[in-house]
Amino acid sequence: MSAARNLFMARGFDPVSIDEIAAAAGIAKGGVYHHFSSKRAIFEMVFDRVQSELASQLNARLDANPGPRTPDTIATNILAYLKSASEPGLHRLILIDGPVVLGLKRWREIDDRHFFASIHSGLVAIMGPQADPREVDAAARLVDGAVMEAALETGAAAKPLEVARLYCAMLKDMLSGLQKGTSRA
Repeated sequence: MSAARNLFMARGFDPVSIDEIAAAAGIAKGGVYHHFSSKRAIFEMVFDRVQSELASQLNARLDANPGPRTPDTIATNILAYLKSASEPGLHRLILIDGPVVLGLKRWREIDDRHFFASIHSGLVAIMGPQADPREVDAAARLVDGAVMEAALETGAAAKPLEVARLYCAMLKDMLSGLQKGTSRA
């Protein structure tokens, strides 16, 4: 997995061959096929692990903050994600090759498994327990989409940190509008 991850992050999915993965791992090509049916299957496992690692880092940040979830804390955690996702190798793996290799549906399923619950729980916290669950779900989907768009823009930017900060400031303002006690039309 480590060999495949390094190759995919350095060169992308298409140029990497099973032969190269096997050589980098120090095993025979047949050994790779013993565990994986295809290069795509290897990529999916690498992608899932990378997403799991990023989610663990963000969850550790959440656990370290004993205070309530607020628009500011959510935006700060999203900024941390955007910084990581904009690193060239991760950007290539997560945001360029991920949706193409896995297909948008599978890519989103994996992303949701690692990040959606955190987004959703943050929105429950800021919208309040009396919020209509359908509104919370809709808001969580919209925020999830906004984060993906921000990640794509951040990763493609000449100055990723500057772009990430702009998107997170706007996201914080949007989340503030959802905060409990705020009237919505």
